[in-house]
Amino acid sequence: MGRKTEASVTWSQALAWRLERQLLDPVAARPVAEVVRRLGVVLSMDESLAELAVRTRCSTSRPGELAQALADGEVIKAFTFRGSMHYLCPEEGGMYLAIRSAGRQWELKSWVDYYRLTASDWLGFRAAVRAALSDGPLTVAELGQALSRNRAYRHLKPVFDEGAGTLIKPLSWQGDLSFGPPRDGKRTLQRLDSNPRWRGIPDLEEAGPRAVLAYFRTYGPATIDNLHYWLGEGLSAGRKRLDSWFAGLADRLVAVDVEGSVGYVAREDIDALVGTRPSEAVRFLPGHDQWVMGPGTKDVHVTPPARRDLMTRKANPVIAGGVVRGTWARADDEITVSWLDERRRPRKAIEQETRRLAAILDRDLRLTLAL
Repeated sequence: MGRKTEASVTWSQALAWRLERQLLDPVAARPVAEVVRRLGVVLSMDESLAELAVRTRCSTSRPGELAQALADGEVIKAFTFRGSMHYLCPEEGGMYLAIRSAGRQWELKSWVDYYRLTASDWLGFRAAVRAALSDGPLTVAELGQALSRNRAYRHLKPVFDEGAGTLIKPLSWQGDLSFGPPRDGKRTLQRLDSNPRWRGIPDLEEAGPRAVLAYFRTYGPATIDNLHYWLGEGLSAGRKRLDSWFAGLADRLVAVDVEGSVGYVAREDIDALVGTRPSEAVRFLPGHDQWVMGPGTKDVHVTPPARRDLMTRKANPVIAGGVVRGTWARADDEITVSWLDERRRPRKAIEQETRRLAAILDRDLRLTLAL
């Protein structure tokens, strides 16, 4: 699978180019939907972290813009990577759902036995779900109540009363529903095809190569191991499928030497990568931000091994030049930055980023620097 490298760059260059691709340096005026589109997905299990992940990549933004983008259909929310809820853009999000649904987990014997839905039952069940949602969003319990009017699905009402998280996932993967704006603090579900921006679920062999190329364009230069982490471990794409999609992009992806490691970028990005200068930008990111999760916490070039445990436990990373150098935490109006690197702390840059975070949160923040 190895290819001859066509250029050489340093890790400082590689990470600086990735910072630009992920809208972290420079930060410009972009709508929140564009940020979601560029990142591919934004984890939404914690809405405050999701909003910060998006707004920290916008030079101008307002509280609630991400929630409003969801209400307006400019972004969608669905179960995707690692079984978690993520924001996606409706125009391209279907490619990730196509990959996630390829494993057809709902046909596993454990699923069939527990939900009493065979593989042949799913077409009718999916149609019944879409019909129930035709008049607008419903809470999970309301959807269960509507379905229970059908004798075939009456036994599922207790499942919906308890949240139905696992059962909803394949309905999300197959494009039947997504999450709508919350109502009275409760999650709602809505038909995906009611969104005029929704482009549907593409064929798997179309979706796979598109998703591979999108990954290298935003998270490159990346290794094959990074790719397998992202789409393999993340979406259960399967090693053979991923290797096949990667091989089929031989004319679109370029191998580059990054200080002895072989990474890949899209051919149209190679000149920009080679011409990139290292960045000294300091950024405060939320826990489980895509900057760290995209390559995976095992990627030592972004997350040094001594800091990996902090990142897996959802600590808020402080990155400098793209590398996790510390963490930050906020309590009321005080922000504490713990610098964990042997390099000298860039105090001015940290103070500047504190002011930027204060503007995002619209409150005065007092900075405390801790060793």
